[in-house]
Amino acid sequence: MKYCRFSYNGGVSYGVKGDHNDRIRLVEGNIFEHAVLTSRYLNEGEITYLSPCVPTKIVVIGLNYRDHIAEAGLPIPDEPYIVTRPLNTLNAHQGKVLFNEPQHLIQYEGELAVIMGKTAKNVAEADGAKFIFGYSCANDITDRTLFKKDGHFGRAKAYDTHCPVGPFIVTELENTEREIITRVNGIVKQQGHTGDMVFKVPYLISYLSHFMTLNPGDIILTGSPAGTGPLKPGDQVQVSIPSVGTLSNEICKHLLARGLSENENC
Repeated sequence: MKYCRFSYNGGVSYGVKGDHNDRIRLVEGNIFEHAVLTSRYLNEGEITYLSPCVPTKIVVIGLNYRDHIAEAGLPIPDEPYIVTRPLNTLNAHQGKVLFNEPQHLIQYEGELAVIMGKTAKNVAEADGAKFIFGYSCANDITDRTLFKKDGHFGRAKAYDTHCPVGPFIVTELENTEREIITRVNGIVKQQGHTGDMVFKVPYLISYLSHFMTLNPGDIILTGSPAGTGPLKPGDQVQVSIPSVGTLSNEICKHLLARGLSENENC
């Protein structure tokens, strides 16, 4: 299934996207508990995509791709490097990413997102995959200027709209061995592979569940391959993962942050 979440006619719904058309089949109920496919369809052009789920937390795994670690000139970590993002950062497919500080170095980071389907606490690695609902695309946008200034990711990963996820949650992948390709204005900037992960997804779920409870809908961003780079207002960014989808967003200057009357310049 390719589940999506969207707004339509003043309400919020879940739906299922077909593989060969632009129609969305409406779903009744909570997709993490009991979802029922209805006989009602909408055209994709009628809806506005929202984040594909509503998490209680967004967990980011840093330094999890060997090529990215080598690019940074750092040693391979002994344990996963963990960062959390506040929920105000969550954004959706086709959502505008507000560029608050044009003078800062803001970077794209294309990633595979894991969406939890069950409550997970003290899970064994061998059982980690049983707690996954599905997978999505993500862009873990980071303010590198603030990271360098602060020495941590507290502010660098806290800006509104800076964590787009979507457009779908794909629930039927035989494995997660996939390319991750990030394009900026149609030009390939990242071309990595999930097989390059230091810590695989079942291990990450087990590791995290031993100190935090993972809830249905929680999002784990599993790391970014080499090739992260700068963004500027007006850029069009796409993160593509075969059989998962393509996440697209436009970068917009956030004029309101500078005391001006307009909200954005997209």
